[in-house]
Amino acid sequence: MKVLIDECVPWPLHKLLPAHACHTAQQQGWGGMKNGELLQQAEGVFEVFLTADQNLRYQQNLSGRKIAILELSTNDLRRLQTAAALVRAALATIKPGEFKAVAVP
Repeated sequence: MKVLIDECVPWPLHKLLPAHACHTAQQQGWGGMKNGELLQQAEGVFEVFLTADQNLRYQQNLSGRKIAILELSTNDLRRLQTAAALVRAALATIKPGEFKAVAVP
């Protein structure tokens, strides 16, 4: 699965997702873009947008999107490493256009 990792998510997280092709917004040349513009650019290129932005679902109209959005409850790398199985499970079951939140303990 092609995953776009938001600027607010630590890049080392990609090492915990070896089954997925992960890229950052910066690697795509999209660093500093507002979320609406970033989602528009990512659609059709990526299958999932991985973010820790807790406000995204309130700031953007997510209905009708083709890209799935996976929201992490934290961007703390140590906590994400501990909960890697939760993130992988969410990625394995997310559907196109779906918004899913993962509560990281």
